[in-house]
Amino acid sequence: MSAPIYLDHAATSWPKPAAVHRAVFDCLTRAGGNPGHGSHALSDAAAQMVYDCRCALAETFGASPERVIFTSGATHAINLALHGALRQGDHVLCSDMEHNAVYRPLYALRERGVIEFDTILSPASDPRAGTARIITDAAAKRRPNTRMLVCSHMSNIVSSVMPLSALGAFCKRHGMLFCVDAAQSAGHLPINVGEMQIDMLCIPGHKGLYGLQGCGALILGEGVELTPLLQGGNGVLSLSGIMPDQPPERYEAGTLPTPAIAGLLAGIREVNARGIGTIAAQDRHLYDRARAMLSRFEGMRVYAPHCRGPVLLCSHDRMPADALGAELDRRGICVRAGFHCAALGHGTLKTPDTGAVRLSFGMDTTPSDLDALYSALKDILL
Repeated sequence: MSAPIYLDHAATSWPKPAAVHRAVFDCLTRAGGNPGHGSHALSDAAAQMVYDCRCALAETFGASPERVIFTSGATHAINLALHGALRQGDHVLCSDMEHNAVYRPLYALRERGVIEFDTILSPASDPRAGTARIITDAAAKRRPNTRMLVCSHMSNIVSSVMPLSALGAFCKRHGMLFCVDAAQSAGHLPINVGEMQIDMLCIPGHKGLYGLQGCGALILGEGVELTPLLQGGNGVLSLSGIMPDQPPERYEAGTLPTPAIAGLLAGIREVNARGIGTIAAQDRHLYDRARAMLSRFEGMRVYAPHCRGPVLLCSHDRMPADALGAELDRRGICVRAGFHCAALGHGTLKTPDTGAVRLSFGMDTTPSDLDALYSALKDILL
């Protein structure tokens, strides 16, 4: 059986680079101790590998290594950021394209009477929503008690990109915290925490950075302090009943996922060797090719077609999304159909009641993969 055509990188990247496989195996065989929780060579080797990954993340995203907090993924990082920073009576701004990783924590805090939140424009909701209009909308909805603006850098259902530098400057002018969900953009677009004035950057390891599932990071800007989400042992101040004061140990409780961190380190190196700019240009080329291909099918709609990048959302007026996804799967084409954990985004785009089909590209997606998709769609729709 031939290998599947994988167009679901927005869910998780696959296949992983060979270097990631080797790094995980090497970790299990040569650095199998618990970092910070042992007094022997295997623990020391694991601790060095963890530190090397902190440094790689810090260099890639423009931060200090000690402000790189390992988490179980972007969702964990977002929850740490939101629950650790928001207080009773705060108001929050978020975009109208947020993933449930942002929307649900905000919704839960609102239901408990802790916060209120409002949504602001994104490029997906209005083709005319350039940087100036987005900032104007944010300014109009800001309140005296607005403590934070949180947004997805790039949507998980269309390639809509928020203007981080302008939003970071806006937040600093008004004394607001700026939290960024980079679940879809990390590894696809350049991000610099310092230059963009980001206070909290939340990233997964298993998507555009090509690590394993189960590992991500929260990267804190200078001077940002949070209330820890978890308490527990981390090998530091073990006789104290409270968590240490300083990051990263203040926010890391329990055993770190060292094999996944090893894979993440290898994945970051692979992405940086390829070059973020090269990957971004390839994403746009693939998007243009896929959009042109889909336009040949009567009844096919592409959402936010002006947003070019690694994610494309479409629907067909005669075939429900789940049925189309299932037919593609039977032909060896892996996509995602439905609502993609993005209630706000689907509401903003007004997709059908059956949802939509998402195509998402990785750094090894090729034009021939899209040719195979086109052949499968002809077989299904024509």
